[in-house]
Amino acid sequence: MIRLLVNFLEFILKTFYQDRWYARFYVLETIARVPGFAYISVLHLYESLGAWPYTDWIKVHFAESWNELHHLRIIEALGGGKCWSDRMIARIGVLGYYWILVFVYMIAPKSAYYFNQLVEEGAYHTYEKFLTEHEAELKTQPAPQVAIDYYHKGDLYMFDEFQISHTPRERRPKIENLYDVFVAIRNDEREHITTMIACQQPNAKENIKSPHSPEFNPSSDES
Repeated sequence: MIRLLVNFLEFILKTFYQDRWYARFYVLETIARVPGFAYISVLHLYESLGAWPYTDWIKVHFAESWNELHHLRIIEALGGGKCWSDRMIARIGVLGYYWILVFVYMIAPKSAYYFNQLVEEGAYHTYEKFLTEHEAELKTQPAPQVAIDYYHKGDLYMFDEFQISHTPRERRPKIENLYDVFVAIRNDEREHITTMIACQQPNAKENIKSPHSPEFNPSSDES
């Protein structure tokens, strides 16, 4: 049922936006920030009530949302979100998606993670298709400064924090042109998929650790 719903939503976006890739990415990345906010909202509540001692989960989900924020800023720098109708669709989607996820996460967290896993898989394949169809064109265009700043400059603590399959500083994307930027975004989505799958495992509460935790043991197991 969840997969059918995600497939239907992907079909609607694909049909409505067709080849308006940046507008489509704008809507996707605006909505993609919501799961992190929803999870953190519920986990903060549980923590405040003394019912959730696993604080690393809050760090990892915040870092995921920080990563999606920079995806959005990159797409905005490329012209996504210029049309008021795209902004309206994205914001309506945010309002509905947030409250649905909060409710589902409180009563069935594994279902919420599975739903977001499927959404991230859809995003991964969308970026993969875009890269395949526009590789030559993208390689001739420069990377926006916001992408260079995020992936190469400054404190990359937050970039490392959401990648529970890598130790800190292990992954550093090459950013030489716009093609490299979208490869990095696509691979970020793969990292989110890994995290969503890990959060559904039987021993997830004890095993999900911040990559900066002394107890961190990276795993890329997606089975």
